[in-house]
Amino acid sequence: MASDAVILTVPGPHGDRDVRISSPSRVLWPDAGITKLALAEYLVAVGDAFVAANGARPVSLQRFPEGVEGEQFYSKNPPRGVPEWVRSVPVTYPSGRSHPQLVIDEPAAAVWAAQMNTIVFHPWASRADASDFPDELRIDLDPQPGTGYAEAVPAALALRDLLAEVGLTAFAKTSGNRGIHVFAPIEPVHEFLDVRHAVIAVARELERRMPDQVTTAWWKEERGDRVFVDYNQANRDRTMAGAYSPRALPWAPVSAPLGWDEVEQADPRDFTVLTMPARLAERGDPWASLHDEPGRIDALLEWWQRDLDDGLGELPFPPDFPKMPGEPPRVQPSRKNEANWE
Repeated sequence: MASDAVILTVPGPHGDRDVRISSPSRVLWPDAGITKLALAEYLVAVGDAFVAANGARPVSLQRFPEGVEGEQFYSKNPPRGVPEWVRSVPVTYPSGRSHPQLVIDEPAAAVWAAQMNTIVFHPWASRADASDFPDELRIDLDPQPGTGYAEAVPAALALRDLLAEVGLTAFAKTSGNRGIHVFAPIEPVHEFLDVRHAVIAVARELERRMPDQVTTAWWKEERGDRVFVDYNQANRDRTMAGAYSPRALPWAPVSAPLGWDEVEQADPRDFTVLTMPARLAERGDPWASLHDEPGRIDALLEWWQRDLDDGLGELPFPPDFPKMPGEPPRVQPSRKNEANWE
Protein backbone atom coordinates (compact mmCIF):
# COMPACT_ATOMS: atom_id res chain seq x y z
CA MET A 1 0.00 0.00 0.00
CA ALA A 2 1.38 3.42 -0.89
CA SER A 3 2.48 5.60 2.01
CA ASP A 4 0.39 8.69 2.77
CA ALA A 5 3.48 10.51 4.02
CA VAL A 6 4.06 14.10 2.96
CA ILE A 7 7.27 16.11 2.70
CA LEU A 8 7.41 19.51 4.39
CA THR A 9 10.02 21.98 3.22
CA VAL A 10 11.28 23.83 6.27
CA PRO A 11 13.35 27.03 5.90
CA GLY A 12 16.25 27.46 8.28
CA PRO A 13 19.67 28.98 8.88
CA HIS A 14 21.34 26.34 6.72
CA GLY A 15 18.83 26.52 3.89
CA ASP A 16 15.68 24.50 3.27
CA ARG A 17 15.36 21.00 4.69
CA ASP A 18 12.80 18.44 3.59
CA VAL A 19 11.21 16.65 6.55
CA ARG A 20 9.03 13.61 6.00
CA ILE A 21 5.77 13.51 7.97
CA SER A 22 4.24 10.04 8.13
CA SER A 23 0.56 9.53 9.01
CA PRO A 24 -0.13 13.24 8.45
CA SER A 25 -3.88 12.83 8.92
CA ARG A 26 -3.55 11.23 12.36
CA VAL A 27 -5.62 13.35 14.74
CA LEU A 28 -3.59 14.40 17.77
CA TRP A 29 -6.17 16.67 19.43
CA PRO A 30 -9.60 15.07 18.79
CA ASP A 31 -11.62 17.89 20.35
CA ALA A 32 -9.89 20.51 18.22
CA GLY A 33 -9.54 18.28 15.14
CA ILE A 34 -5.81 19.03 14.83
CA THR A 35 -3.69 16.54 12.95
CA LYS A 36 -0.05 15.59 13.01
CA LEU A 37 0.51 17.53 9.79
CA ALA A 38 -1.15 20.61 11.29
CA LEU A 39 1.21 20.38 14.26
CA ALA A 40 4.21 20.20 11.94
CA GLU A 41 2.91 23.17 9.94
CA TYR A 42 2.44 25.11 13.18
CA LEU A 43 6.10 24.55 14.07
CA VAL A 44 7.12 25.80 10.63
CA ALA A 45 4.96 28.92 11.04
CA VAL A 46 6.39 29.84 14.47
CA GLY A 47 9.78 28.30 13.79
CA ASP A 48 12.05 31.31 14.23
CA ALA A 49 10.46 32.42 17.50
CA PHE A 50 10.32 28.82 18.74
CA VAL A 51 14.05 28.33 18.12
CA ALA A 52 14.92 31.71 19.64
CA ALA A 53 13.18 30.67 22.86
CA ASN A 54 14.08 26.99 23.03
CA GLY A 55 17.01 26.46 20.72
CA ALA A 56 20.64 25.72 21.64
CA ARG A 57 19.40 24.04 24.85
CA PRO A 58 19.09 20.42 25.94
CA VAL A 59 15.45 19.52 25.44
CA SER A 60 13.22 16.69 26.64
CA LEU A 61 10.50 15.53 24.27
CA GLN A 62 7.06 14.59 25.60
CA ARG A 63 5.70 12.19 22.98
CA PHE A 64 2.13 11.02 22.32
CA PRO A 65 2.08 8.29 19.64
CA GLU A 66 -1.73 8.09 19.65
CA GLY A 67 -2.54 11.72 20.38
CA VAL A 68 -3.21 13.61 23.58
CA GLU A 69 -5.79 11.11 24.80
CA GLY A 70 -3.40 8.16 24.50
CA GLU A 71 -0.29 7.02 26.28
CA GLN A 72 2.67 9.35 26.59
CA PHE A 73 6.33 9.13 27.47
CA TYR A 74 9.40 11.34 27.74
CA SER A 75 12.40 11.05 25.44
CA LYS A 76 15.53 12.34 27.08
CA ASN A 77 18.00 10.47 24.92
CA PRO A 78 17.71 11.34 21.20
CA PRO A 79 15.15 9.01 19.55
CA ARG A 80 16.20 6.48 16.95
CA GLY A 81 16.57 7.75 13.43
CA VAL A 82 17.63 11.26 14.40
CA PRO A 83 18.91 13.09 11.30
CA GLU A 84 22.62 13.77 11.11
CA TRP A 85 21.93 17.51 11.15
CA VAL A 86 20.22 17.35 14.58
CA ARG A 87 22.79 17.41 17.34
CA SER A 88 22.84 16.24 20.94
CA VAL A 89 24.96 17.08 23.95
CA PRO A 90 25.82 15.17 27.15
CA VAL A 91 24.08 16.48 30.25
CA THR A 92 24.18 15.48 33.90
CA TYR A 93 20.91 14.51 35.58
CA PRO A 94 20.03 14.89 39.29
CA SER A 95 21.06 11.26 39.84
CA GLY A 96 24.58 12.09 38.70
CA ARG A 97 24.22 10.02 35.53
CA SER A 98 25.14 11.58 32.21
CA HIS A 99 23.36 11.00 28.89
CA PRO A 100 23.07 12.79 25.57
CA GLN A 101 20.06 15.02 25.07
CA LEU A 102 18.62 16.46 21.88
CA VAL A 103 19.28 20.10 20.94
CA ILE A 104 17.04 22.09 18.60
CA ASP A 105 19.09 24.51 16.51
CA GLU A 106 16.65 25.14 13.66
CA PRO A 107 12.92 24.84 12.94
CA ALA A 108 13.40 21.62 10.96
CA ALA A 109 14.61 19.88 14.12
CA ALA A 110 11.35 20.78 15.88
CA VAL A 111 9.37 19.56 12.87
CA TRP A 112 11.30 16.29 12.92
CA ALA A 113 10.46 15.95 16.63
CA ALA A 114 6.77 16.39 15.71
CA GLN A 115 7.21 13.59 13.17
CA MET A 116 8.30 11.52 16.18
CA ASN A 117 4.98 12.41 17.86
CA THR A 118 6.38 15.10 20.14
CA ILE A 119 3.72 17.51 21.37
CA VAL A 120 5.38 19.20 24.36
CA PHE A 121 8.96 20.51 24.32
CA HIS A 122 10.76 20.95 27.65
CA PRO A 123 13.98 22.96 27.23
CA TRP A 124 16.55 23.29 29.99
CA ALA A 125 17.26 26.67 31.60
CA SER A 126 20.87 26.35 30.44
CA ARG A 127 22.58 26.38 27.05
CA ALA A 128 23.94 23.25 25.42
CA ASP A 129 27.50 24.53 25.58
CA ALA A 130 27.31 25.21 29.34
CA SER A 131 24.56 22.90 30.54
CA ASP A 132 25.44 23.16 34.24
CA PHE A 133 25.03 26.95 34.31
CA PRO A 134 21.52 28.37 33.75
CA ASP A 135 21.12 31.58 31.79
CA GLU A 136 17.45 31.86 32.73
CA LEU A 137 15.90 32.29 36.15
CA ARG A 138 12.50 30.58 35.89
CA ILE A 139 9.54 30.80 38.23
CA ASP A 140 6.25 28.93 37.79
CA LEU A 141 3.23 30.61 39.35
CA ASP A 142 0.86 27.70 39.88
CA PRO A 143 -2.79 28.41 40.81
CA GLN A 144 -4.36 25.81 43.08
CA PRO A 145 -7.55 23.84 42.37
CA GLY A 146 -10.55 26.11 42.25
CA THR A 147 -8.47 29.07 41.10
CA GLY A 148 -6.96 29.99 37.76
CA TYR A 149 -5.06 32.43 35.61
CA ALA A 150 -6.75 35.51 37.11
CA GLU A 151 -5.42 34.62 40.57
CA ALA A 152 -1.87 34.31 39.20
CA VAL A 153 -1.89 37.76 37.56
CA PRO A 154 -1.34 39.91 40.71
CA ALA A 155 1.49 37.61 41.77
CA ALA A 156 3.12 37.88 38.32
CA LEU A 157 2.95 41.68 38.34
CA ALA A 158 4.37 41.88 41.86
CA LEU A 159 7.09 39.41 40.94
CA ARG A 160 8.06 41.53 37.92
CA ASP A 161 8.49 44.55 40.19
CA LEU A 162 10.38 42.55 42.80
CA LEU A 163 12.85 41.23 40.23
CA ALA A 164 13.34 44.78 38.93
CA GLU A 165 14.40 45.81 42.45
CA VAL A 166 17.42 43.50 42.14
CA GLY A 167 18.24 44.48 38.58
CA LEU A 168 16.53 41.63 36.72
CA THR A 169 14.22 42.09 33.74
CA ALA A 170 11.20 39.80 33.85
CA PHE A 171 9.32 38.27 30.92
CA ALA A 172 5.96 36.49 31.18
CA LYS A 173 4.20 33.71 29.31
CA THR A 174 1.14 31.61 29.86
CA SER A 175 1.89 28.10 31.03
CA GLY A 176 -0.53 26.84 28.42
CA ASN A 177 -3.01 26.03 31.15
CA ARG A 178 -3.92 28.08 34.24
CA GLY A 179 -0.54 29.34 35.38
CA ILE A 180 2.00 32.00 34.47
CA HIS A 181 5.70 31.46 33.89
CA VAL A 182 8.04 34.33 34.72
CA PHE A 183 11.56 34.23 33.28
CA ALA A 184 14.51 36.57 33.78
CA PRO A 185 17.74 36.35 31.77
CA ILE A 186 20.85 35.92 33.93
CA GLU A 187 24.55 35.61 33.35
CA PRO A 188 25.47 31.89 33.22
CA VAL A 189 27.95 31.99 36.08
CA HIS A 190 26.10 30.04 38.80
CA GLU A 191 25.24 26.36 38.98
CA PHE A 192 21.65 25.12 39.22
CA LEU A 193 21.62 24.84 43.02
CA ASP A 194 22.62 28.49 43.42
CA VAL A 195 19.95 29.59 40.95
CA ARG A 196 17.38 27.49 42.82
CA HIS A 197 18.38 29.24 46.05
CA ALA A 198 17.99 32.61 44.33
CA VAL A 199 14.48 31.61 43.24
CA ILE A 200 13.61 30.46 46.76
CA ALA A 201 14.82 33.80 48.10
CA VAL A 202 12.65 35.83 45.74
CA ALA A 203 9.71 33.48 46.31
CA ARG A 204 9.95 33.95 50.07
CA GLU A 205 10.11 37.72 49.66
CA LEU A 206 7.04 37.64 47.41
CA GLU A 207 5.27 35.51 50.02
CA ARG A 208 6.10 38.06 52.73
CA ARG A 209 4.60 40.83 50.64
CA MET A 210 1.52 38.86 49.56
CA PRO A 211 0.93 36.33 52.36
CA ASP A 212 -2.75 35.86 51.57
CA GLN A 213 -2.20 35.37 47.84
CA VAL A 214 1.00 33.37 47.34
CA THR A 215 2.82 30.55 49.11
CA THR A 216 6.08 28.63 48.96
CA ALA A 217 4.53 25.60 50.69
CA TRP A 218 5.66 22.46 48.85
CA TRP A 219 2.91 20.29 50.34
CA LYS A 220 -0.48 20.85 48.74
CA GLU A 221 -2.32 20.44 52.04
CA GLU A 222 -0.67 23.66 53.26
CA ARG A 223 -1.38 25.87 50.24
CA GLY A 224 -5.09 26.51 50.47
CA ASP A 225 -6.20 28.61 47.51
CA ARG A 226 -2.97 30.62 47.32
CA VAL A 227 -0.81 30.64 44.19
CA PHE A 228 2.16 28.34 44.64
CA VAL A 229 5.53 29.84 43.68
CA ASP A 230 7.15 26.71 42.31
CA TYR A 231 10.83 27.17 43.08
CA ASN A 232 11.65 23.61 42.02
CA GLN A 233 11.25 24.51 38.35
CA ALA A 234 14.67 26.11 38.80
CA ASN A 235 16.30 22.69 39.18
CA ARG A 236 18.10 20.88 36.39
CA ASP A 237 16.09 18.56 34.14
CA ARG A 238 12.67 20.01 34.94
CA THR A 239 9.67 19.56 32.65
CA MET A 240 8.50 23.12 32.04
CA ALA A 241 6.91 23.63 28.63
CA GLY A 242 8.93 26.00 26.49
CA ALA A 243 7.66 29.20 24.89
CA TYR A 244 5.44 28.43 21.87
CA SER A 245 5.36 24.75 22.83
CA PRO A 246 1.95 23.10 22.42
CA ARG A 247 0.36 21.47 25.45
CA ALA A 248 -1.41 18.14 25.61
CA LEU A 249 -4.81 19.55 26.58
CA PRO A 250 -8.04 19.12 24.60
CA TRP A 251 -8.15 22.63 23.11
CA ALA A 252 -4.50 22.49 21.88
CA PRO A 253 -3.16 25.48 23.80
CA VAL A 254 0.39 26.72 23.56
CA SER A 255 2.62 28.38 26.14
CA ALA A 256 2.32 31.93 24.86
CA PRO A 257 4.82 34.73 25.48
CA LEU A 258 3.07 37.93 26.52
CA GLY A 259 3.93 41.58 26.75
CA TRP A 260 3.42 42.92 30.24
CA ASP A 261 0.71 45.17 28.82
CA GLU A 262 -1.24 42.01 27.93
CA VAL A 263 -0.91 40.01 31.12
CA GLU A 264 -3.93 41.34 33.02
CA GLN A 265 -6.45 40.92 30.20
CA ALA A 266 -5.07 37.77 28.53
CA ASP A 267 -7.11 34.59 28.31
CA PRO A 268 -4.81 31.54 28.02
CA ARG A 269 -7.46 29.68 26.03
CA ASP A 270 -7.04 32.18 23.18
CA PHE A 271 -3.52 30.97 22.41
CA THR A 272 -3.62 27.71 20.50
CA VAL A 273 -1.90 25.81 17.74
CA LEU A 274 -4.51 27.27 15.39
CA THR A 275 -4.33 30.91 16.52
CA MET A 276 -0.71 31.49 17.46
CA PRO A 277 0.79 31.81 13.94
CA ALA A 278 -1.50 34.76 13.09
CA ARG A 279 -0.85 36.39 16.47
CA LEU A 280 2.90 36.09 15.98
CA ALA A 281 2.70 37.50 12.46
CA GLU A 282 0.59 40.45 13.60
CA ARG A 283 2.18 41.30 16.95
CA GLY A 284 5.70 39.95 16.66
CA ASP A 285 7.54 38.03 19.36
CA PRO A 286 7.16 39.59 22.83
CA TRP A 287 10.26 37.67 23.88
CA ALA A 288 12.50 38.80 21.03
CA SER A 289 14.69 40.80 23.44
CA LEU A 290 14.73 38.20 26.22
CA HIS A 291 18.50 37.75 26.33
CA ASP A 292 19.57 41.27 25.39
CA GLU A 293 20.41 42.34 28.95
CA PRO A 294 21.14 39.42 31.30
CA GLY A 295 21.39 40.29 34.97
CA ARG A 296 23.08 38.80 38.01
CA ILE A 297 21.59 36.98 40.98
CA ASP A 298 24.06 38.23 43.61
CA ALA A 299 21.43 40.26 45.47
CA LEU A 300 19.09 37.26 45.59
CA LEU A 301 21.86 35.05 46.94
CA GLU A 302 22.40 37.67 49.65
CA TRP A 303 18.68 37.35 50.47
CA TRP A 304 19.11 33.57 50.60
CA GLN A 305 21.97 33.93 53.09
CA ARG A 306 19.98 36.44 55.13
CA ASP A 307 17.14 33.95 55.40
CA LEU A 308 19.55 31.17 56.37
CA ASP A 309 20.93 33.39 59.11
CA ASP A 310 17.34 33.98 60.27
CA GLY A 311 16.70 30.24 60.54
CA LEU A 312 14.99 29.60 57.22
CA GLY A 313 16.68 26.60 55.66
CA GLU A 314 16.49 24.44 52.57
CA LEU A 315 13.11 23.49 51.07
CA PRO A 316 12.03 20.09 49.69
CA PHE A 317 13.33 18.89 46.35
CA PRO A 318 11.33 16.93 43.76
CA PRO A 319 10.90 13.23 44.57
CA ASP A 320 13.21 12.08 41.75
CA PHE A 321 16.16 13.91 43.33
CA PRO A 322 18.53 12.21 45.76
CA LYS A 323 18.31 13.44 49.33
CA MET A 324 19.99 16.84 49.31
CA PRO A 325 22.09 18.51 52.05
CA GLY A 326 19.97 20.40 54.54
CA GLU A 327 16.70 19.21 53.00
CA PRO A 328 13.81 18.63 55.43
CA PRO A 329 12.26 15.16 55.61
CA ARG A 330 10.12 14.27 52.61
CA VAL A 331 6.89 13.59 54.41
CA GLN A 332 3.60 15.47 54.43
CA PRO A 333 3.22 17.59 57.55
CA SER A 334 -0.04 15.80 58.41
CA ARG A 335 1.86 12.50 58.52
CA LYS A 336 4.92 13.59 60.42
CA ASN A 337 5.76 11.91 63.70
CA GLU A 338 8.89 11.24 65.72
CA ALA A 339 9.75 8.21 63.56
CA ASN A 340 9.72 10.00 60.21
CA TRP A 341 10.43 13.61 61.09
CA GLU A 342 13.23 14.41 63.51
